[in-house]
Amino acid sequence: MASSGNRGFLPQTDAALLAWSLNFSTKVTATPTAYGLTAAQATAYQALHDAFASALAACDPAIRNKPAVATKNDARLALKDDARLLARLVQGTASVTDAQKLELGLNVRAAPSPIPAPSQAPGIDILGIAGRTVSIRLHGDAVLKRAKPPGCKGASVFSFAGGASAPTDPSVYKFEGNTTRTVFDVVVPDSVEPGTTVYITAMWWNERAESGPAATPVAVTVGYGMSQAAGLKLAA
Repeated sequence: MASSGNRGFLPQTDAALLAWSLNFSTKVTATPTAYGLTAAQATAYQALHDAFASALAACDPAIRNKPAVATKNDARLALKDDARLLARLVQGTASVTDAQKLELGLNVRAAPSPIPAPSQAPGIDILGIAGRTVSIRLHGDAVLKRAKPPGCKGASVFSFAGGASAPTDPSVYKFEGNTTRTVFDVVVPDSVEPGTTVYITAMWWNERAESGPAATPVAVTVGYGMSQAAGLKLAA
């Protein structure tokens, strides 16, 4: 059973707790150092287990009484407190394997699943061009237009102004910004001559800031009010 810690690993009923404790005590008494414990700790726990077992037996319905129940409750509390302490020591021992923890009846911390770097490039749609502002939409699926692929937190957008074709060297592109949204505005500076072709590309990144491949650049012409893109849609 996977868990983020030791809370809740002890059974709720007295009978189930006794059975769990017997298994735990037997194993740690046999080889305490294998679980990151000492012989003295195992012996002390065995004494608490025996006290709880005796107190629980005294609460048999045929002979049950309030003092016996109170004694049993005190013994159970002492047992559980020490069990939690020893469990923390076991969990904190690097040499103790998950299999050993499960043998003791402890929880095993779930290991986080690593999120891989994005494997696909964004699809880019041109939503509109107003003067020097180009509005784009990024998406992960060319058919269904799903916003972002699983595991992608955002995207980095780049542009390049000028030239008869898009550069193949990624270092010459201008970084326009990061976005966690799918709609992004690229503002072409006034230094770019009207009518210049501007190439826009982007790449997804995950929560660890690992980037995926860049999209094939989309070409647009800006500077004359509303203009038409050379390639309005590009699928990843």
